[in-house]
Amino acid sequence: MEILDQLNHKLLNKSIEKCKLDTELYKQRAVMYSQIEGAICVLSDMQEDKSYIYQSKAAMELGLQYSENHLTEIGGIWEEELLKKIHPDDRLKKYIHELRFFNLLEPMDQKSRADYCVVSRIRMKDKHDEYKWMEHRMFYIYSPNNGKLRFALCLYNVALLQPLISEFMIINTIKGEMIVKDKLDYKNILSPRELEILKFVGEGYASKEIAANLSISINTVNRHRQNILEKLKVRNSVQAFKDSFY
Repeated sequence: MEILDQLNHKLLNKSIEKCKLDTELYKQRAVMYSQIEGAICVLSDMQEDKSYIYQSKAAMELGLQYSENHLTEIGGIWEEELLKKIHPDDRLKKYIHELRFFNLLEPMDQKSRADYCVVSRIRMKDKHDEYKWMEHRMFYIYSPNNGKLRFALCLYNVALLQPLISEFMIINTIKGEMIVKDKLDYKNILSPRELEILKFVGEGYASKEIAANLSISINTVNRHRQNILEKLKVRNSVQAFKDSFY
């Protein structure tokens, strides 16, 4: 997937100068978040390319195994068992907003970066294999000695019945201000088929591949792509996503 490739390129810390943050300290903080908030907590280490997953009772709501003080350590920074439960449309939007978040923080000074987080409302399959609304929050922790991103802390909570103002936001947690609001709400603009095709475009599929996946002709795909350009007033289909990175 094109967006995942961009994220991996930007997130993984390839700096020669190693970060000196204490991993055990941040693992303890992740445990506390999980226990106090009843959240599934994922601490991803960008320097070591691994993740630590701490589960709360909320894991049982998603049909995942739960045991008190349970830790799962995995290779890589993507928690596949959780990600595959996210609705495909929301998973793509989640990746887009993470890239937007990274691009927002990169030019900031070190102290200001800690003031921000991503808040998202996403659909995840529960223990009954039905989609349940979850709240996802993500924080980035940067190394003080080399200025590179070291940890990403992700929290998954069962969402309140009352919806958030927007499904995807970047907020200043100190001032309580919304910095970036979701600009990807195409549901009222595009048809279900156009949304489906736009999702494939965002994942890097060519028109021929999209036609094969949807069992329609290439001409039909191209007609839908042209309609998307006209409705969203962009130069090309991918531009809809690129405009949302900043």
